[in-house]
Amino acid sequence: MVVNKYYSISELTKEFGVSTRTLRFYEDEGLIHPERRGRTRLYRAADRRLLMEILRGRRIGFTVAEIREIVQVYREPPGEVGQLKLLMKKVDEKRAELRQKRKDIEETLAELDNVEEACLTRMAEIGVGT
Repeated sequence: MVVNKYYSISELTKEFGVSTRTLRFYEDEGLIHPERRGRTRLYRAADRRLLMEILRGRRIGFTVAEIREIVQVYREPPGEVGQLKLLMKKVDEKRAELRQKRKDIEETLAELDNVEEACLTRMAEIGVGT
């Protein structure tokens, strides 16, 4: 016999280190759909797994809209295959975005080095010590 295990909002907030406001936000955004018993939210194991995926998506930089798109593809045809293909595409896009940011940061650091070197050179020319 399978027992339906429900998680309370406080159990999930403790497990994942998020606030109740965060869980309610994801609910308001339509990402998770806990059952309601009066004013009490009851989260199923599937909600817990989905929350884990949502938080992982946020950690790697996906927006809520991107996460919603990935979740929606899973819920509708073509289902998991479509979701996996979309997720791979999003991962490639995010990776390219991060590589570009890294390149931009490296260029900015190099420019800062050039400015610092120019300042030191000019200070030496005018006889100012550092």
